Amino acid sequence: MSLIPQNLQAIATTIVAAAQESGRPAESVQLLAVSKTFGADAVLEAVAAGQRAFGENYLQEGVDKIKAVQDAGAPKLEWHFIGPIQSNKTRPIAEHFDWVHTVEREKIAQRLSEQRPAGLAPLQICLQVNISGEASKSGVTPQELSALAHKVAALPNLTLRGLMAIPEPVEDYAQQRAAFAALRALYQQLRAEGLALDTLSMGMSADLRAAIVEGATIVRVGSAIFGSRNYHKA
Repeated sequence: MSLIPQNLQAIATTIVAAAQESGRPAESVQLLAVSKTFGADAVLEAVAAGQRAFGENYLQEGVDKIKAVQDAGAPKLEWHFIGPIQSNKTRPIAEHFDWVHTVEREKIAQRLSEQRPAGLAPLQICLQVNISGEASKSGVTPQELSALAHKVAALPNLTLRGLMAIPEPVEDYAQQRAAFAALRALYQQLRAEGLALDTLSMGMSADLRAAIVEGATIVRVGSAIFGSRNYHKA
């Protein structure tokens, strides 16, 4: 028997508790189920349990899964691309996804804008910020963020919604909160500069509570929903 419905319920309970702790309604936090390395069958089980937003890191896997889930007769779902973006892979992202969380360069944003099909709604964009300053991590630096944000906000066929970050993993709750608070401060700065942002994509299974308390509007949870991953399948 699948544990996916049970796991979704457990995460929903965590979200409600953390939202209450921060004085926010639970509905202000969207759960993004990260389905990378899991098949369409796992997505369909989550859909049957009420989940509607899914995140994919690997482009071809994600595109194949979107088609398979559609072919299985699933209701309209919201698909988020949350992996690194190579400039030669922007067209399929622009054609198949509703959201992109990992824009860090103007060139990538321009290509997504140019390649978004005319019949689709604008692509919803988050800028990835390297909030912990790790050399191995993707993301625009906090110092370069404002200039990039204003350029992306001006592009057609895109809607700049907010910021995303994957902070350096730490177990200490206060340190987790500090990283998310830093991202929230950048978000508030951009809003003060006149950008109509409403999204903070931050927090995963291990730091969910800290992210929500610091203002996350989208949390990205994978293994706590679907189980441990077999990366050999990816």
